Amino acid sequence: MASDRPRRLILLRHAKSDWPDVPDQERPLAKRGRRDAPVVGRWLRRHGYLPDTVICSVARRTRQTWNRVAPELGGSPSVTFEPRAYEASALTLLYLVRELPGTCRAALLIGHNPAIEELAAHLAEAPDAASAPPSPGLRFPTAAVAVLEFDGDWADLAPGHARLLAFATPADM
Repeated sequence: MASDRPRRLILLRHAKSDWPDVPDQERPLAKRGRRDAPVVGRWLRRHGYLPDTVICSVARRTRQTWNRVAPELGGSPSVTFEPRAYEASALTLLYLVRELPGTCRAALLIGHNPAIEELAAHLAEAPDAASAPPSPGLRFPTAAVAVLEFDGDWADLAPGHARLLAFATPADM
Protein backbone atom coordinates (compact mmCIF):
# COMPACT_ATOMS: atom_id res chain seq x y z
CA MET A 1 0.00 0.00 0.00
CA ALA A 2 1.36 3.41 -0.98
CA SER A 3 1.97 6.00 1.68
CA ASP A 4 0.61 9.53 1.46
CA ARG A 5 4.16 10.90 1.89
CA PRO A 6 6.27 11.07 -1.27
CA ARG A 7 9.45 9.04 -1.52
CA ARG A 8 12.80 10.53 -2.49
CA LEU A 9 15.49 8.99 -4.65
CA ILE A 10 18.88 10.69 -4.57
CA LEU A 11 21.14 9.76 -7.48
CA LEU A 12 24.84 10.48 -7.08
CA ARG A 13 27.58 9.86 -9.58
CA HIS A 14 30.85 8.97 -7.88
CA ALA A 15 33.34 11.79 -7.35
CA LYS A 16 36.27 12.35 -9.71
CA SER A 17 38.46 9.28 -9.97
CA ASP A 18 42.09 8.78 -10.79
CA TRP A 19 43.35 6.61 -13.67
CA PRO A 20 46.28 4.59 -12.26
CA ASP A 21 47.27 1.34 -13.91
CA VAL A 22 44.76 -0.81 -12.00
CA PRO A 23 41.57 -2.65 -13.00
CA ASP A 24 38.63 -0.28 -13.52
CA GLN A 25 36.82 -1.49 -10.40
CA GLU A 26 39.86 -0.57 -8.27
CA ARG A 27 40.30 3.01 -9.49
CA PRO A 28 40.53 5.38 -6.47
CA LEU A 29 39.29 8.92 -6.09
CA ALA A 30 41.50 11.68 -7.44
CA LYS A 31 42.44 14.68 -5.29
CA ARG A 32 39.48 16.64 -6.71
CA GLY A 33 37.14 13.75 -5.93
CA ARG A 34 38.36 13.57 -2.33
CA ARG A 35 37.64 17.30 -2.05
CA ASP A 36 34.24 17.25 -3.81
CA ALA A 37 32.58 14.29 -2.04
CA PRO A 38 32.29 15.98 1.40
CA VAL A 39 30.89 19.08 -0.34
CA VAL A 40 28.10 16.91 -1.74
CA GLY A 41 27.37 15.49 1.72
CA ARG A 42 27.14 18.96 3.25
CA TRP A 43 24.85 20.12 0.41
CA LEU A 44 22.53 17.13 0.93
CA ARG A 45 22.35 17.77 4.67
CA ARG A 46 21.83 21.52 4.27
CA HIS A 47 18.86 20.88 1.97
CA GLY A 48 17.38 18.11 4.12
CA TYR A 49 17.98 15.36 1.55
CA LEU A 50 18.94 12.65 4.02
CA PRO A 51 18.67 8.98 3.03
CA ASP A 52 17.51 6.14 5.28
CA THR A 53 19.07 3.65 2.86
CA VAL A 54 22.14 3.75 0.62
CA ILE A 55 22.86 1.51 -2.35
CA CYS A 56 26.48 1.90 -3.42
CA SER A 57 28.33 0.24 -6.27
CA VAL A 58 31.17 -2.00 -5.12
CA ALA A 59 33.75 -0.07 -7.16
CA ARG A 60 36.50 1.51 -5.05
CA ARG A 61 35.68 5.05 -6.26
CA THR A 62 32.00 4.76 -5.28
CA ARG A 63 32.86 3.32 -1.87
CA GLN A 64 35.37 6.12 -1.31
CA THR A 65 32.75 8.67 -2.40
CA TRP A 66 30.31 7.25 0.17
CA ASN A 67 32.98 7.23 2.88
CA ARG A 68 33.51 10.97 2.34
CA VAL A 69 29.81 11.87 1.95
CA ALA A 70 28.59 9.87 4.98
CA PRO A 71 30.21 11.86 7.82
CA GLU A 72 28.68 15.06 6.43
CA LEU A 73 25.12 13.70 6.51
CA GLY A 74 24.93 13.32 10.27
CA GLY A 75 22.83 10.15 10.15
CA SER A 76 23.37 6.43 9.99
CA PRO A 77 21.47 4.99 7.02
CA SER A 78 21.65 1.31 6.19
CA VAL A 79 24.24 0.76 3.45
CA THR A 80 24.43 -1.99 0.85
CA PHE A 81 27.51 -2.32 -1.34
CA GLU A 82 25.83 -3.77 -4.39
CA PRO A 83 27.77 -5.68 -7.08
CA ARG A 84 24.88 -5.27 -9.56
CA ALA A 85 25.34 -1.47 -9.46
CA TYR A 86 28.82 -1.73 -11.00
CA GLU A 87 28.71 -1.60 -14.82
CA ALA A 88 24.91 -1.50 -14.56
CA SER A 89 22.47 -0.19 -17.12
CA ALA A 90 19.83 2.36 -16.14
CA LEU A 91 17.30 -0.48 -16.18
CA THR A 92 19.36 -2.55 -13.74
CA LEU A 93 19.61 0.46 -11.41
CA LEU A 94 15.83 0.90 -11.63
CA TYR A 95 15.38 -2.76 -10.66
CA LEU A 96 17.66 -2.23 -7.64
CA VAL A 97 15.57 0.76 -6.56
CA ARG A 98 12.36 -1.22 -6.99
CA GLU A 99 13.72 -3.77 -4.49
CA LEU A 100 13.91 -1.19 -1.70
CA PRO A 101 11.74 -1.98 1.33
CA GLY A 102 8.48 -0.12 1.86
CA THR A 103 9.80 1.27 5.14
CA CYS A 104 12.43 3.27 3.24
CA ARG A 105 11.31 6.87 2.56
CA ALA A 106 14.53 8.23 1.02
CA ALA A 107 17.31 6.33 -0.74
CA LEU A 108 20.71 7.35 -2.04
CA LEU A 109 22.07 5.45 -5.03
CA ILE A 110 25.78 5.97 -5.76
CA GLY A 111 26.83 4.74 -9.16
CA HIS A 112 28.39 5.38 -12.52
CA ASN A 113 27.66 7.02 -15.84
CA PRO A 114 26.04 6.57 -18.21
CA ALA A 115 23.50 4.66 -16.11
CA ILE A 116 23.01 7.28 -13.35
CA GLU A 117 22.44 10.06 -15.90
CA GLU A 118 20.10 7.92 -17.99
CA LEU A 119 18.09 6.79 -14.97
CA ALA A 120 17.60 10.38 -13.78
CA ALA A 121 16.55 11.54 -17.24
CA HIS A 122 14.10 8.66 -17.74
CA LEU A 123 12.49 8.92 -14.30
CA ALA A 124 11.94 12.67 -14.61
CA GLU A 125 10.73 12.77 -18.22
CA ALA A 126 7.14 13.07 -19.37
CA PRO A 127 5.37 9.66 -19.33
CA ASP A 128 4.59 9.83 -23.07
CA ALA A 129 8.32 10.17 -23.78
CA ALA A 130 9.23 6.92 -22.00
CA SER A 131 10.35 5.26 -25.22
CA ALA A 132 12.41 8.27 -26.33
CA PRO A 133 16.11 8.74 -25.54
CA PRO A 134 16.98 10.64 -22.34
CA SER A 135 16.69 14.40 -22.32
CA PRO A 136 19.93 15.97 -23.58
CA GLY A 137 19.63 18.70 -20.93
CA LEU A 138 20.54 16.55 -17.89
CA ARG A 139 24.28 15.91 -17.69
CA PHE A 140 26.04 14.24 -14.78
CA PRO A 141 29.66 15.25 -14.32
CA THR A 142 31.47 13.51 -11.47
CA ALA A 143 29.89 14.11 -8.03
CA ALA A 144 26.69 15.45 -9.59
CA VAL A 145 23.53 14.74 -7.62
CA ALA A 146 19.86 14.64 -8.61
CA VAL A 147 17.03 14.49 -6.10
CA LEU A 148 13.81 12.97 -7.40
CA GLU A 149 10.47 12.63 -5.64
CA PHE A 150 7.53 10.40 -6.46
CA ASP A 151 4.30 9.11 -4.98
CA GLY A 152 3.70 5.43 -4.44
CA ASP A 153 5.83 2.41 -3.67
CA TRP A 154 9.39 1.73 -4.77
CA ALA A 155 8.20 -1.31 -6.71
CA ASP A 156 5.99 0.91 -8.87
CA LEU A 157 8.63 3.49 -9.83
CA ALA A 158 8.68 3.86 -13.61
CA PRO A 159 9.94 6.27 -16.28
CA GLY A 160 8.19 9.61 -16.16
CA HIS A 161 6.79 9.06 -12.66
CA ALA A 162 9.20 11.23 -10.67
CA ARG A 163 9.68 14.96 -10.23
CA LEU A 164 13.17 16.43 -10.30
CA LEU A 165 13.40 18.46 -7.07
CA ALA A 166 17.06 19.45 -7.30
CA PHE A 167 20.15 18.93 -9.39
CA ALA A 168 23.60 20.18 -8.44
CA THR A 169 27.28 19.71 -9.11
CA PRO A 170 30.09 20.54 -6.68
CA ALA A 171 30.68 23.79 -8.59
CA ASP A 172 27.06 24.81 -7.78
CA MET A 173 27.33 23.93 -4.11
